[in-house]
Amino acid sequence: MLRRKPTRLELKLDDIEEFENIRKDLETRKKQKEDVDVIGGNDGEGAIGLSSDPKSREQMINDRIGYKPQPKPNNRSSQFGSFEF
Repeated sequence: MLRRKPTRLELKLDDIEEFENIRKDLETRKKQKEDVDVIGGNDGEGAIGLSSDPKSREQMINDRIGYKPQPKPNNRSSQFGSFEF
């Protein structure tokens, strides 16, 4: 492998401005998220998930991820298809 001299990186004014803008955006998002967490904590929604029965906790998780379980039919035709003997 050939050795070469390190590449010189130049910091431009545009790069600094972009960095500052991104940092400010991240800070505002973080602050908004903290505000939402504080408001949600006052409503007691966080405590409901921890203290409720497991069925409602499972339902809350299913709602959050968008999973809608369908009940399974218990007849033999649904399990094995419509075979004729």
